[in-house]
Formats: sequence, structure tokens, C-alpha cells
Amino acid sequence: MWPKSVVSKILGKRFGSNNFVTDLSRADMETALAPEVTGLEQLSSYYDTKSLLDHRKETHNYKIFISTWNVGDVAPGDDLSIEDWLDIRDNPCNIYVLGFQEAVPLKFSTVLGSENPTIRAKWNAVIGKSLNRTGHKQGKFHCIMSKQMVGILVTIWVPSELLAFCFVCTHLASGNRQADHILRNSTAAKILSRTSFPGGPSLHSSRKILDHDRVILLGDLNYQISLPEAMTRSLVEQSEWNKLLEHDQLKAELGNGRVLQGWQEGRIDFVLTYKFCPNSDVYYGTGHENSKGGRRRAPAWCDRIIWRGEGLKQHLYTRGESKLSDHRPVKAIFTAQVGVLPKLEGLRSFFTSQSFEQIKNVSADEILYSAARRAFKFFSVD
Repeated sequence: MWPKSVVSKILGKRFGSNNFVTDLSRADMETALAPEVTGLEQLSSYYDTKSLLDHRKETHNYKIFISTWNVGDVAPGDDLSIEDWLDIRDNPCNIYVLGFQEAVPLKFSTVLGSENPTIRAKWNAVIGKSLNRTGHKQGKFHCIMSKQMVGILVTIWVPSELLAFCFVCTHLASGNRQADHILRNSTAAKILSRTSFPGGPSLHSSRKILDHDRVILLGDLNYQISLPEAMTRSLVEQSEWNKLLEHDQLKAELGNGRVLQGWQEGRIDFVLTYKFCPNSDVYYGTGHENSKGGRRRAPAWCDRIIWRGEGLKQHLYTRGESKLSDHRPVKAIFTAQVGVLPKLEGLRSFFTSQSFEQIKNVSADEILYSAARRAFKFFSVD
């Protein structure tokens, strides 16, 4: 998510009172509408009064792959393969959501300079090659969304489904001081309450993150172990994972509901994901590493995936063993029960037909308003 002060500097635009934005407003993205557009009446007549008022739904089950990975400014090489991590052959999914942190160095030139699409293209090439080379039973996957905001990169891949979920990828403040913990909580609260999505009034779309029925939050959340560093390292050396979890800051937040009330996390059966020496399984600060240029940080479960909403069930929550960065990647697999109006199948057919070619430059608001005006005109009262 972009702080609006940064967006204003980069784009030279002024925004409203909310502190975070996702994309530019719909008014910035839409082209001017033609006075008369052939095809709107066809769509309007297809969605007659009866069909718009028919709320009977079919339940579809979708399997969702979620992964978060702080890659520590390391770009993927041409020989990098993540097929084992995606586990496509043995555990294929319908939707793949991958969130990366520190995809580029967090320095002044990358924060305020123009966006370089090279890193995003490299990661998408790796993901696309891994998804489509294996012969996924869902068919060929396409990237429907790929956004990079400085070091944060999130990319979503589906075969051809029309789905509505909210995925939030974030990188919260690091550090084990009390002030750092307070900053993480306050930033998370602001992101969840103040992030706004573009949309039009006739769409009745979800404008805030928590307006959505199902939300998955992933990223380097940076919550630490609330113990002195020496005690944390001693428990790590003894593999006392349960004792460490008892003092995990995020577990405490999920339990007491101060910031993340109503959110859930699966059982953690994997060891801590941060901070490792380069290309090794050794935690930094144990004395076995080259100390030059390294930040001394106590080990922690920094990389997490949490969710809220009905109809989501988690089946897998684990970490990977790639040594690309000082973090280990974390993934989860969910199934989601989604109610779908049967008429959506007809809507999909319309948008892939020749009729749609005549109106493809018209905004979705205008199309749906035209249909709704025909269907609901009997509600008007003089």
C-alpha cells in the first residue's frame, strides 16, 4: 500500500483524507463515453428484472495457494525453479497468489524514482514458466494482476475464473523494541481501516479491505518473540518451538484482538523463518557467520499468512527451504466455498462475444447502470 504523501510526490496528485490508496481512481482510468453505444441494450435485456432479482446461488469450491517471501533484494536468476514450491503435480490449485517483500533495494532512488518493471517481469516469468510447464489440470494460467509498490510485489494467477477476494501483501516495520511493536500494530490498523479501492456507486463494490467477505493478509509482518534476545537464541538452540510460540507477538495480537480482531492463523508446525546467514541454514548471530555488514536480529516467525471471513478452510501452512535470501518463504493452501449466481456464466459468455467488442471502451459502471435502470424502473415513485 502507498502512503498518500508518497503518491502525491510521485504523481503530482492530491488525494482525500484516507492515508493509503491502491490504484488511481476510476475517473483517472476511464475514457470518455460515446453518446450512443450499440450493445448496451442487448446486455440490459439479457439481465431482465427476474434474473436480477433471482438470488439463488450455486456453491463452488476453489483451492487457493498463498505464499509470502522476503527475497532480500535478490533478483531471480534464469535457472531459478519454484515448481517444487508451487507443488503443482501433487497439490494443484485454482488460484495462485504470491507476495514478495524487498523485491528491490529499499533506498531513496527506488522509493521516489520511476518504477522499473524489470524485477516484476523476471518474477512473473519464473512463476508463469513454473505454472505452465508442468501441465496443470486447470489448463494454462494467466496473470490477472501484478502490482509492484517499491519493494512489495504481489501477483495473482488464475486459469479463467471470475472471482472476488481481497489479498493484502504488506511489509511491516522491523525491530524488537516496544516502539517497533507499537508501530507494527498502528500501521496494520491504518492499512486495514484506511485503504480505499476505486469503484463506482452503481457497482456497490467493496470500498475498504474489511468490507470484503474474505480477506487474506500475507507478508513479512515482522512480529517478533517477546523475550530477551539471549533467551530466544537459547530456546532456538534447544528447539523449544512451543515455548517460543507462547511469546510470539502476532499470536498475542490474534488472541487479544487489539488490532487483528476476527483474524485467524493456522497452526505453526514449522521453525522460525528469519534471520539466516546467506546460503545457509544457520541463524544470524550464532557466531558462525561473517559479521561484516550484517544486522544482528533475533530469530522469529516474521513471515506469516492470516485470514478472516466465512467459507475459508486452510489445509496447509508451511515454510520452504530456499536459501535465496535471509528469509524462508512461507505458503498456505485454502479451499473457499463461494456462492455464484448462475447468470454469471451468461455474463462471461457475453464479455467474450463479438457484441462486447462494440462496447469494450465503456465503463463497467455505465454498462451495469444501463441494465439496472431497465430492471428496477418499477421501483420509482413519483
